[in-house]
Amino acid sequence: MNSKQEVKHIIGEVKRGSIAEELGVVSGDELIRINGKKILDVFDYQYLVNDENIKLLIRKENGEEWELEIEKEYDTDLGLIFLDSFMDLYRSCKNKCIFCFIDQMPPNMRETLYFKDDDARLSFLQGNYITMTNLSNEDIERICTYKLSPINISIHTMNPELRCKMLNNRFAGEALKILDRFYEEGLTMNGQIVLCKGYNDKEELNQTIEKLSNYLPYLQSVSVVPVGLTKYREGLTKLEKFTNEDAKEVIKQIETWQKRLLKLYGTRMVHASDEWYLTANLPIPNAEQYEGYLQLENGVGMVRLLLDEFMETLNRLSGDEKIRQCSLATGVLIAPILQKLVHCLCEKYPNTKIKIYAVENDFFGHDITVAGLLTGKDLIAQLKGKPLYDVLLLPSALLRAEEEVLLDDITVKELETTLQTPIRIVKSGGAQLIEAILKSL
Repeated sequence: MNSKQEVKHIIGEVKRGSIAEELGVVSGDELIRINGKKILDVFDYQYLVNDENIKLLIRKENGEEWELEIEKEYDTDLGLIFLDSFMDLYRSCKNKCIFCFIDQMPPNMRETLYFKDDDARLSFLQGNYITMTNLSNEDIERICTYKLSPINISIHTMNPELRCKMLNNRFAGEALKILDRFYEEGLTMNGQIVLCKGYNDKEELNQTIEKLSNYLPYLQSVSVVPVGLTKYREGLTKLEKFTNEDAKEVIKQIETWQKRLLKLYGTRMVHASDEWYLTANLPIPNAEQYEGYLQLENGVGMVRLLLDEFMETLNRLSGDEKIRQCSLATGVLIAPILQKLVHCLCEKYPNTKIKIYAVENDFFGHDITVAGLLTGKDLIAQLKGKPLYDVLLLPSALLRAEEEVLLDDITVKELETTLQTPIRIVKSGGAQLIEAILKSL
């Protein structure tokens, strides 16, 4: 996974009492080599420092180089924390997928939102999905040597020609052979299929699921998610939205495969994302069917988990007569589910009033219905002047990771000032939602 630009591995912090501190390594030093080998990224580092006898080549800020010989227990940490925890540049995507959400973004948003990653290392570290079209033979060998799993793979179809067409990459079909190598190495994998109407659905989906079943048990799960379509698709491949009836057919197809695979292999393997059930107005499957919730980040089983956590928590509570008033803003898709849940809560807490606002996505277009893609502008436009009561609850999915900033760079503080209402961010989960509501006094 070589980068064209060499990255310096600068030490940002040395843990107190660590081996590195005892040897005089300090913040600002640069790691050059371990056992005579250059370090490409965090995986090289972690693999090489596990040995009991190692040699570090360190360059001090004044240019002086120190060679440090270390004897330690296997797996003992050296105590080094690098300024860049990844220790390399991120690898961007070379595909031009017909369903790519980033290609459907409006102009003039922050630069990081336009970066398309396709880096196998991020698959292991952060759960990102890769197409495998970026992998060289050296990359594959490193993944197998370091046993980097689970590897999350954007499969979409097992038809090589169709995959080339959908990814707009002539190597996309050939890249499917890498699945065989990962299987032979016994690496755990998860798969993703972004379903596009008229492309990889119906019989193509049947063939894809059948071929993927050959990778069991190492391919432990496959999610099927509907393509997301914004209003910014001028010049892009024409794609159709899945209707209510389409969603019912997709669910029927996937559940038929689940029954067959469960009988043959003891696992359902393939799962429909929650969006299919909400679009089809069909009941959410029970927890057992999600087999450990392996693809929550892909929206598979999140609603079931929310429902179960909420009701289990509520059933443990005795209720009270306190007066509470709060509002909650969310996406159009999940709003009906939340409405049913808060109705149950209000039966136990009769003096609690909760107003739920289903916010339409004017920014990306009304076909985008999930809460995580709502913007500050839409929240302001649709909530300003409405009764928001003592506090407005917003889901954490709206915010940039670990920051109180929405997709369009409007901050939570700016929202509070404009809407003239205190805002509380609610983490995903039924227990957290109940806690936020009951503390809205």
